[in-house]
Amino acid sequence: MTSRRPLRDGRRLDYTLALLAGTLLAASFPRFGHPLVAWLALAPLLVAILRRDDRSVPNQVRHASVLGFIAGTAGFGGTVYWIAPVVRTFGGLPAPLAVLIAGALVAYLALYPALFAAAVSRIARRSRGAALLLAPAVWVGTELARSHLFGGFPWVLLGYSQTSVLPIAQLASLFGVYGVSALVASVSAGVTHVLLAPSWAAFARAASVGAVVAACWGWGSLRLQAGTLTAAGSPMRVAVVQGNVRQEDKWDPAQANAIFDRYLTMTLDAAQQGAGLVIWPESATPFVFEDDSARSNRIRDLTRSEGVTLLFGSVQVDRRQTPAAYYNAAFLLRPDGGTAGVYRKVRLVPFGEYVPLARLLFFVRPVVEGAADFSPGDGVTTLPVDGSAIATAICYEIVYPALVRESVRAGGRLLTTITNDAWFGDSSAPHQHFTQAAMRAVEQGRYLVRSANTGISGIVDPYGRVLARSALFEPAVLAGDVRLLGGLTVYGRIGDVFAYGCALLTISALASGLRRRSSRRPDVFVNACAASLIPSASVRYGWNAVARSSIVRPCPTARAAS
Repeated sequence: MTSRRPLRDGRRLDYTLALLAGTLLAASFPRFGHPLVAWLALAPLLVAILRRDDRSVPNQVRHASVLGFIAGTAGFGGTVYWIAPVVRTFGGLPAPLAVLIAGALVAYLALYPALFAAAVSRIARRSRGAALLLAPAVWVGTELARSHLFGGFPWVLLGYSQTSVLPIAQLASLFGVYGVSALVASVSAGVTHVLLAPSWAAFARAASVGAVVAACWGWGSLRLQAGTLTAAGSPMRVAVVQGNVRQEDKWDPAQANAIFDRYLTMTLDAAQQGAGLVIWPESATPFVFEDDSARSNRIRDLTRSEGVTLLFGSVQVDRRQTPAAYYNAAFLLRPDGGTAGVYRKVRLVPFGEYVPLARLLFFVRPVVEGAADFSPGDGVTTLPVDGSAIATAICYEIVYPALVRESVRAGGRLLTTITNDAWFGDSSAPHQHFTQAAMRAVEQGRYLVRSANTGISGIVDPYGRVLARSALFEPAVLAGDVRLLGGLTVYGRIGDVFAYGCALLTISALASGLRRRSSRRPDVFVNACAASLIPSASVRYGWNAVARSSIVRPCPTARAAS
C-alpha cells in the first residue's frame, strides 16, 4: 500500500499537467484565446510524459497515451464545443444525444494527441533529449494524419493560433500551416528541456530555438514591409454581400421572396461602390437556381444591367443520374448574364451534408434531414473572370491546405470562399473559421475574399492582413480592391513536403528505436535526425554535447544489459 502511494500521487500530477496542457491548447485559439498561450501549451504534457525515468512507471507508453488523450479531450472540448448546440438546435436531436455525438467527435480527435504522446514516450526510451528534439516533428505528423484520415478534419491545427501574428504567419508561405505548428511546438519542447534537466546543453537548445523564432520573426517582418505582392498582378474591385439570414428562416417558403429581394438590393449597393465582382454566400438563393427560371432570370438581368460578375452559392441538381444527385455548388454569372462556370463542392461536411456509413449510423440521420444528401464534386475547378481565373472553396473546404493549393496550381489567381456559418451561432466557430481561411492567403500568396451569410465576411491580402471584416449577425456590403496574382509561393511549389518529412522522420525514429532497443550504444540515427531539426544548435554547440547531457541517455534496458 505504502509503495503504491508515490506512484498514485505521481500519476495525479501527470493527469493534472495533461489537463493543463489541454486547457492551454483551447486557450490558444479565437475567440477567447490568445496566440501567445500556444507557445507553451504543449510543455505541461511533455513534462508529464518525460519527467520520470520510464522504469518507475509500468506501461509508460500506455500511460503517456492516456495523458495525451486527456490533453486532447480538454483541448478539443474547449475548441469544438459548438458541435453539441449545432446538432441540438438544427438537427432536432435530444440534448443527451447531441452531447453524445459531440463527445464522440472530441474523443476521436483526442486520439491524435494520444498518438503524439505515445510516440514521444517511445522515442524517449532511447533518449529523452532526442524525444524532445523530435517532438515538433511528431506533433506535425499527427496533425497531418488528422487532416487526411477518414476524410480529414484539419480544424484548429496548432499553427492557426498564429494567423494574427503576421511576422510568424509568413512562415506558412514556405512550409504551410504545418511549418508554423512545428515552430510553435519547438518552443514548448525547448522549455521542457530546461525544466527537466537545467544544464548548459538544455539552455543552449532553448537559446537556439529562441534564435530560430527571432529569425522567423525578422524575416516575416521584412516580408511584410516589402509587400511586393500588393503591387503585382492586375487590380480588381470586389464586394462581398452578407445577407444575414437566420438559419431557421433560410428555407422557409414564406421568407423566400424577402431573402431574395434583400440580396438583389444589396448587390445594387455593391455595384454602386464600383465592384466588378460581387460575391454572395453559400446557398444564398432560397431556391434551386437552375430550377426556378423566373427568379434566376432576375439575377441574370441584374448582372446585365449593372455589368458585374456574380459568384453565389446554390443547390444544383443533376437529374441525369438515378436517383438524382444533389450538389452544394457555386455559380459564376458573367456581366452578360450567362453562366461562366459552376464549381461543385468536393469536401462535404460529415453529418452536415451527408452521413458516413449511413446504415450503421442511422440514429444521426435527423441532423441532415432538412437538406439533401449531397454528393461530392468530381474535383477542383477554377472559374473564369475577365480572362483570368479565380479559385473557390465552399464552407469548410477552405481549411484544407492541399485542396486550396490544388486550385491555385490549376490557375486560380484570387481565392474566394463562400460559407454559411449561421449554424454556429454566437460561438467561437465563426472566428476560428475566418482565422483558418486567412492562413490560406499567406500560404498561397493570394488575396482572399470571403462571403459568409451571417459573418464573418472579409477581404485578406496575401500577407494575412485583414483589409475589411464584417461583424457577426449584421447585414453588410464590404467593397475593396484586390489584385489577381500569378506565381507561386515556396509552399505553392512544394506543398506539404515539410509535413510529410516530419511524419517520415517520426516513423523512422520509432522504427529505429524498435530495431535497436536492446543496444547499449547511443542511437546515432535518432540523434542525427533530432539534431537536424535545430541545425544551429548542433553546429554551434555540437550534437555530442547535447547527447552527453543528463537528459540524453541510453534506455534503461541497455543500462541493465551492461
